[in-house]
Amino acid sequence: MRKVMVAGVGMVPFGKHFDETLKTLSNNAIDKALRDADIPPSLIEAGYVGNSVAGVITGQDTIRGQVILCNYGLGSIPVFNIENACASGATAFHLGWLGVASGMYDCVLVLGTEKMTHEDRNRTFKAFHGGVDVEAMEEQLRNEDTSKSVFMDIYAGFARDFMKNRNVTRHHLAKAAAKNHYNGSLNPNAQYQKARSTEEILSDRMVVDPLTRMMCAPISDGAASCILCSEEILKKHNNHQIPVTVKATVTTSTDLRNNDDFPGVITAAGEAGYEMAGIGPEDIDIFEIHDTTIAAELMAYEYLKICPAGEAGSWIDKEYTAINGPSPVNPSGGLITKGHPIGATGVGQIAELVWQLRGDAGKRQIPNQPQVALAQNAGGILGNENAACAITILQR
Repeated sequence: MRKVMVAGVGMVPFGKHFDETLKTLSNNAIDKALRDADIPPSLIEAGYVGNSVAGVITGQDTIRGQVILCNYGLGSIPVFNIENACASGATAFHLGWLGVASGMYDCVLVLGTEKMTHEDRNRTFKAFHGGVDVEAMEEQLRNEDTSKSVFMDIYAGFARDFMKNRNVTRHHLAKAAAKNHYNGSLNPNAQYQKARSTEEILSDRMVVDPLTRMMCAPISDGAASCILCSEEILKKHNNHQIPVTVKATVTTSTDLRNNDDFPGVITAAGEAGYEMAGIGPEDIDIFEIHDTTIAAELMAYEYLKICPAGEAGSWIDKEYTAINGPSPVNPSGGLITKGHPIGATGVGQIAELVWQLRGDAGKRQIPNQPQVALAQNAGGILGNENAACAITILQR
């Protein structure tokens, strides 16, 4: 496999864009990525489009990527539609990397895009139902409270179990969420740009115990894009940009068998990513973690071996994962403040890390210029964990 470079990234601010469509959101993100890469559209040889719920929300199914890219003016190229729940964007990135690394293509476009808002809020929440085993959960889905996502009860259960087994309290959750709300206040692309105190977060409306509203990712629209290419293309067309290399990209799925050797989907993805990059968690300077709820961020600390088992709460107390801490996590604000347009989330994480590695992250730039960064993007629920997880490791 040959080296693959991230030539350019772009995203639209995540949020509730009622007047935007999948096409307009996507076009904006693609424009920004191509300008950042300083690469003409004519060099794009293939498009990889991550999207999860357009079929439910907009009715656009089966040819989502072709509709979007042809509208942009990228017709005739191979277009690959990737759906992998909340991990759709990072999975599209993985496949785009494979296209270039294998030598099949020299330059490709990766797009993550999602339109989740709808005048019928019930349709938005119904879109989440496909992210579980619908046969196994048929009765629960039939009786689902339409004021929230089916995932909230599941995530809250995961949070309670983790808190019980790891000595993590609601105060730890709220303090971690306050960290992300502060980071989001520095991010012009974030859906919520207001710093919140630990006390405000604890006193906010309860969604499902122990999770308050400010501990949970909102409903969002958005798009993010990146251009992947060979070293030769980058040197020829964009030699002024600080190069960012893809050191590892892996995608894993859960294992429902009674398999004592399977460590869990996030741990398995992390181990595979570290092995592919030839490094360990101690070598990572900055992390973007899939915090659909803030409890998921603390769990990932341990699953990815960012901190020793049982010390997630302690790391929050010591502020190790703050922007100026030794292991910064979610300088973007994470999903709970930046927003979570499902198919766009993974590519949005990667865009943030590229900016951080270049030193272009503005007020949220972490000190001591980072050299290596990791994104973790998980999706769906199968059994007692995420159905899929993608890990991306980038190097300046």
